[in-house]
Amino acid sequence: MRKWWMIGMLMFGYCTISKGQDLSSVGQANPLGINGSISINQIGYGAIGIDSRRDPYSFFASGGLTFNFYGWSVPLSFTYSNQEASFSQPFNQYSLSPTYKNYTGHFGYTSITFSPYTLSGHIFLGAGVEASFEKWKASGMYGRLRKEVEPTAEAPESAVYRRIGYGGQAVYTNKGTTLDFSFFRGKDDVGSITFDQVDSVTVAPEENLVFSIGGTQQLFKKISLSINYAMSALTTDSRFGFQSLESNQLYNNLGSFFIVNGSTSFYDAVKVGTSYLGKSYTVGFRYERVDPGYTSHGAYYFVNDLENITINGSKALLGGRMNLNASGGVQRDNLNGEKISTMERFVGDLSVGYTPSSRLNLTTSYSNFQTFTNIQSQFVNINELTPFDNLDTLNFRQVSQSISANGNYMISSSETRRQNAGLNVTLQEAKDEQGQTDQPTGNLFYLISGNYSINYIPQKVNGAVSFNYNRSTTADLVTETLGPSVSLSKSLKENKMNVSMGLSWNQSRSDGVSQGSVTSLRLGGRYLWKEKHNFNLNLNTVNRSTPSTETNGALDFTEITATLGYSYSFSKSNFFNNKSKDTTTP
Repeated sequence: MRKWWMIGMLMFGYCTISKGQDLSSVGQANPLGINGSISINQIGYGAIGIDSRRDPYSFFASGGLTFNFYGWSVPLSFTYSNQEASFSQPFNQYSLSPTYKNYTGHFGYTSITFSPYTLSGHIFLGAGVEASFEKWKASGMYGRLRKEVEPTAEAPESAVYRRIGYGGQAVYTNKGTTLDFSFFRGKDDVGSITFDQVDSVTVAPEENLVFSIGGTQQLFKKISLSINYAMSALTTDSRFGFQSLESNQLYNNLGSFFIVNGSTSFYDAVKVGTSYLGKSYTVGFRYERVDPGYTSHGAYYFVNDLENITINGSKALLGGRMNLNASGGVQRDNLNGEKISTMERFVGDLSVGYTPSSRLNLTTSYSNFQTFTNIQSQFVNINELTPFDNLDTLNFRQVSQSISANGNYMISSSETRRQNAGLNVTLQEAKDEQGQTDQPTGNLFYLISGNYSINYIPQKVNGAVSFNYNRSTTADLVTETLGPSVSLSKSLKENKMNVSMGLSWNQSRSDGVSQGSVTSLRLGGRYLWKEKHNFNLNLNTVNRSTPSTETNGALDFTEITATLGYSYSFSKSNFFNNKSKDTTTP
């Protein structure tokens, strides 16, 4: 009895609880299940031609054990090597999320998401609940968002107030229509820290209240509309008393629920989207605007001061054998015009996929990314003689574009043999412009790769050959890397054993002059015994050859690494039932 009582207390009081424990399964599901794994690896290393760059012998062991109790889980893990060891357990932070019929509770360290602009993934220590019905869904939460930190005389700015948050959401769904409303309030506890040593502290308690309303609507089975609008009020120093502000009457009428004073600012955020589904095409539009300074205590980070406009579309041609996809958009900041610089971005991409037959597949894509920055320096107006002086000299543009083409062809496919060949070509360009003049900071990158593979099905033999070529061009340097690679593998003993081999060679050049070559040989083997034990052995050799230069002589060395590994994993679904069978995963 004492053993069962201790197990129960351990599960309830200290364990990390996974999401969605269904209380309705109590008395029906297996009470306790255990699964775990362990792996051991020994690595030997040697070098010829240079001093060893690592220890000649390394030992690594890792493992994990997870207890499952009616859907609750307690994970434990460890790692050990001849250099360091570590152990992790979930007792520092815990959470419990039991489910009963239409209700789910959250207790401990957990998170709930209402909307992107209110409560979005912030972890809190407290309680929450979610309830789902036929057309309605409701959720609420209350908890600590941030722990207090006392100030010190040396660093008074390091003080942190304890922050408490709570909020709720209601969602209604019916026949293609969705309406949702949410609110979230975060408030720093003024009395959570003291200032005995520091009278004038630079950290002030904040208060935040956010409302959000949104919805989606399906029209005529082809048009869909979506909108999400949020208002956020942030008081940066709640120690001041209430002061009515004419700028926002809504928050003035909330009384003690939210303090409005001279440090309060109001922000808006909106996202609108629509799409049209035609017979063989789709067209979409999205607009998003987030005011400068917009924030919410329910999210860790906000990208504000932005406006996005995006258009996208797709079209099917030739009976569905060809598909076109395109999108383009503009993003800008400095919405209030208060910054000395304004940045605009343009993003566009186009992709085409064509499948003329079941054996051949072709795709190509193009993307363009441009950033435009206009810096309004005060010295432009001070030093210019005419309005035409310094024209465009402070306009900066960054351009990045890429184009790629891919082709895959199935040479043959039968019950005994399959053959495939592929080719990929990619071109990327990045450059800077000031005014209308290209700057010597651009880069042009090429990638060409081809591959061929063959599979002998009865013999369970796979082979592949590939060749890669990379070229990078800058203003004063051209670098190239090229070389082939070969691989071969075979399965034995009803797929319980596998052996493989890989050989590759590549050479690097700068402005046409060889910088050296690398030859790599890899041998590997794996064996599965009794569906529980996995043994593997790998041998890697890497030879690096560097030609002599004016300052250094030629260098040729080889490094060898051998790895011997073993792993074992198991799973027992019912620990109290001796008749249950173990299931293992190699």
